[in-house]
Amino acid sequence: MQKKLPEVRRLDSYILKLPIANINIRFSVHATEDPEKVKEAANYLFSPDHIEDVIFKKKALKGHYGNPISLFEAQIRDSRIIKAVVENLSSSLCQSDKERIARESILFIEKNSLYLRLDKQAAFRGELKLQRADPIYIRIQFKIHSKKSRTDDVVEICRDIGLTP
Repeated sequence: MQKKLPEVRRLDSYILKLPIANINIRFSVHATEDPEKVKEAANYLFSPDHIEDVIFKKKALKGHYGNPISLFEAQIRDSRIIKAVVENLSSSLCQSDKERIARESILFIEKNSLYLRLDKQAAFRGELKLQRADPIYIRIQFKIHSKKSRTDDVVEICRDIGLTP
């Protein structure tokens, strides 16, 4: 028998105990983009209290034609920051994006992780919405130790924390 997670309305006291191992955030900055503006867009995921706590590691890459690309990546394990990111995602994603995640869960969930791609331009404007082209990648890895389908567990947790309807 699986333990039922509380409804979103009672999430505040529970969310620190969510079975989330970590959140990985990754984005690329092309030569034509301003790195500070793209970082600012990514920082929209965090509450102002946690922006300084998230450290992005930078890797220098080259594109197909030798153009410079910077890859920024951060892994979040702090439960307070995880709580803030999850709350921001669940309150900021529009209903149609949440419905899409639920409807097409096979495209967003693999094993024990939820994969989201967010629009960089929209994030810079203070909006969170799904986008496939040149996105901010987010991977939420859940701690699931069930022998049954992990996908079903991830779907249920996403519903309970407000990432899907």
